[in-house]
Amino acid sequence: MKLKEEGSKIRLAKVDATEESELAQEFGVRGYPTIKFFKNGDKSSPKEYSAGREAADIINWLNKRTGPAATTLDDDAAVAALIEGSEVVVVGFFKDMESDRAKAFLQTAESMDEVPFGITSSDAAFSKYEVKEDNVVLFKKFDEGRNNYEGEGTKEDFLNFIKSNQLPLVIEFTEQTAPKIFGGEIKTHILLFLPKSAADYQDKLDNFKKAATSFKGRILFIFIDSDHTDNHRILEFFGLRKDECPAVRLITLEEEMTKYKPESDDLSADKIKEFCDRFLDGKVKPHLMSQDVPDDWDKNPVKVLVGKNFEEVAFDEKKNVFIEFYAPWCGHCKQLAPIWDQLGEKFKDNEDIVIAKMDSTANEIEAVKIHSFPTLKYFPAGTDKKVVDYNGERTLDGFSNFLTSGGQDGAADEDLEDLDEVDEPELEEDEDDQQKKDEL
Repeated sequence: MKLKEEGSKIRLAKVDATEESELAQEFGVRGYPTIKFFKNGDKSSPKEYSAGREAADIINWLNKRTGPAATTLDDDAAVAALIEGSEVVVVGFFKDMESDRAKAFLQTAESMDEVPFGITSSDAAFSKYEVKEDNVVLFKKFDEGRNNYEGEGTKEDFLNFIKSNQLPLVIEFTEQTAPKIFGGEIKTHILLFLPKSAADYQDKLDNFKKAATSFKGRILFIFIDSDHTDNHRILEFFGLRKDECPAVRLITLEEEMTKYKPESDDLSADKIKEFCDRFLDGKVKPHLMSQDVPDDWDKNPVKVLVGKNFEEVAFDEKKNVFIEFYAPWCGHCKQLAPIWDQLGEKFKDNEDIVIAKMDSTANEIEAVKIHSFPTLKYFPAGTDKKVVDYNGERTLDGFSNFLTSGGQDGAADEDLEDLDEVDEPELEEDEDDQQKKDEL
């Protein structure tokens, strides 16, 4: 509707990929929603949409693809209109449009999809926004309202300046903000799980925001409403219950996702700042979740493992141990469960082989990092703590042949990753949509 009002020639369309499966396969659609941009009828290489899910995000992204990277603003009114139209905008104030700084600014605009860019040489604009000399200003409708660039004026510096200031000091996790949170440059996130219904909600949020000022551009501070049902999956991911909130957790989203827990439950600004400082200094150890060992963990043919008994069972020097790492909500895991039980029954009298399973949403271990569900790994007997990935057929015969071959028939190649038919851990999808492949 907004594009139509603006007289845009851009047209939006939608495809039900469950009905048009061949079309979805042609363009590599593996999760929903997937948005692709086709320009000038070229179907060979459509551009993957990568910005936010709000209408303004989509329109800004499309305008960047069909027009100049930075809109020319002829006067102060045009600057004001651009600022008013978006949550965050970046304006280059340049008297000399041919300067190296102006060219670096335009290069920056071309490389960023997240925010609208404008450029002006208007005397009235310089005066109204109190810009004394050529410079770049980021305007935003939150926190301090604007940030004035200070630096040498290179593209890299402009990018760092914008990325450090374009998000609020504390950003609430929602479906709309998730792409900005996970797609940003900052891969260390500290999360405050706090029910909005709490009597001291605002005080705790203010303390969190106060602590955030010291870590701008280094740690992203995220608030999560623990009352909201859409966020319960995230609580489960961190091993938290609603009655344990408010609580703070920190996570790094590099090659491996690693979680950290403060030693203290004190949520004052000073304590949160101290925790972040200790983390940045490398003085905080990862927090590995574990359930208590069930009393009947070895009663059934399929043994039940948790973080606290994993090492002694998986790395038993005299046993060959085959383990399914699963998630309770995972559809593929549910389909595999009866076959895994049959496997346990078949090998229950074999003293050399142990069939086991572990809920990886509630238990974490240093020796193995789980990225998808179900993950099947084999731990052969011996002292070298070897781990073999299973990549064969998920049938009773396939598993049996793998075990009787000593972990050879069905073992994955070292560089092979077959993720086409697995469920991956996600923070924002409903159970019925777990087959979507998408990053956290």
